[in-house]
Amino acid sequence: MGNQFLDDLRQADVLVHVVDASGSTNEKGEMVSAGSHDPCLDVEFLEKEVDLWYFGVVKKNWSKFARMPFESKNKKIEAMSQNLSGIGVTAKSISIGLDKLGLGEKKLSEWTEDEMLSFAKLLRSLSKPIVVAANKADLPSAENNLKKLREKFPGLKIIACSAVAELTLKKAAKNGLIEYYAGNPDFKELKELSPEQSKALTYIKDSVLNKLGSTGVQSVLEEAVFNVLGYVAIYPAGTKTLTDSQGRVLPDCFLMPPGTTALDFAFKLHTDFGTNFIAAVDVKTRLQIGKDHVLKNRDAVEIRANK
Repeated sequence: MGNQFLDDLRQADVLVHVVDASGSTNEKGEMVSAGSHDPCLDVEFLEKEVDLWYFGVVKKNWSKFARMPFESKNKKIEAMSQNLSGIGVTAKSISIGLDKLGLGEKKLSEWTEDEMLSFAKLLRSLSKPIVVAANKADLPSAENNLKKLREKFPGLKIIACSAVAELTLKKAAKNGLIEYYAGNPDFKELKELSPEQSKALTYIKDSVLNKLGSTGVQSVLEEAVFNVLGYVAIYPAGTKTLTDSQGRVLPDCFLMPPGTTALDFAFKLHTDFGTNFIAAVDVKTRLQIGKDHVLKNRDAVEIRANK
């Protein structure tokens, strides 16, 4: 993979790998006959390439680490985390990796190349987990490939989806033809459709929505953000009203990392709110919460601060 692509990956916390579940796109991105390409090869390729990239970064300064007389395991973790922070590896991930592999007490100078590679792979899975979006899942050749993907990669979350169906529904909704919300299992026709439009939407309903339960695109995003990363959706709100000046109910929402406190959320809204924080209010319960209160998914919070 190119250096620019790998550099872009540094900023990611989770990777969504879109593969052609129908097997009609080869490893070069060229269209081939449906079912002739094995998408398992694509998943293997990306995992291997990213794992080897991590291995290269880990190995780069290993000799320097190996010569350092660490006083404790914590000192070792601190030094390694400083070196690996550029690819998103935290001290917590390093600690988990050392413990899982039973290498916490082993001198770095005594690690084998295989142990270094296993460590790099584990760090990658912890800091950049992969969610597989199995696209074109509505095509007949996809059914067997989906089964193969799930059997071969039991540790990965593989979600069947149809990006073209999602795009078509969103365009139809934007043009006022249907009422559709991302992730929904159905849509509602609002206007009379042309024969071509009716045919396309009937296919989506029969071969995508009824078969998969949704287009799967929203499921991929929610899996990555909420289940893998553990993010929570927090609404800034007021105890007197839940609408803005235009009458929209809770129009704003912020995705926050797990463990976010009321004070963290105040700083997210505005530096002044955080600096001058007095308290927060859980709008649902009307109870006051302190700065260290950990927020839950879909909490609606009012921040009170000095002016």
